[in-house]
Amino acid sequence: MDDRRTRLERARLYLVCDATAGELVPRALRGGVDIVQLRAKQRPDDEIVATGRRYARHCAAHDALLIVNDRPDLVEEIGADGVHVGQDDMPVDAARKLVGADRLIGLSTHTPAQIDASNRADVDYIGVGPVHETPTKPGRPAVGLALVRYAARHAEHRFFAIGGINLGNAHEVAAAGAERIAVVRALTRVREPEAVARALRRSLQAAYTSEARRGAA
Repeated sequence: MDDRRTRLERARLYLVCDATAGELVPRALRGGVDIVQLRAKQRPDDEIVATGRRYARHCAAHDALLIVNDRPDLVEEIGADGVHVGQDDMPVDAARKLVGADRLIGLSTHTPAQIDASNRADVDYIGVGPVHETPTKPGRPAVGLALVRYAARHAEHRFFAIGGINLGNAHEVAAAGAERIAVVRALTRVREPEAVARALRRSLQAAYTSEARRGAA
């Protein structure tokens, strides 16, 4: 198995889901999801650990990464590959002390200033969004494609565009400069997550490759 940062480098499709995702996780992994994030902030610790361990086994079977949202203190117990924190969660330096140097840290960003600040932070990747309004982030205004373009020009870490991205608009996000996307409802609210995951990867690759060719012309 490659090391975590090698797998992160080649990752393109990131699924964020809760503790109720059940058998959706292995189906999405079969379709090409590279990273799964368990977001279960309101669940008891023992349930987060039990669910995380189950998801970790699914991810290991597909050489994918498991990230835990906002709980660096549970990463070791779960056997996860890292933690994702928001701007209002535990500071990155404190999270790094808990998870160690070998595990991954992701950070949410919502403004150009936050992207610039992330360049100086000890993180492995950033999330950029929400690109579109989404009920998974109530009250958080959409940042649009402009912030994706900013990240493509200025982010020094790998970035995943996130927020309301689906099969209908993934190509636009990729054309704005995102090589990587993170999704929630695009996979958790469909009947065939395996097929949709494959289609998302194809759309992302086709749009980004087309944009790169135009830029080189």
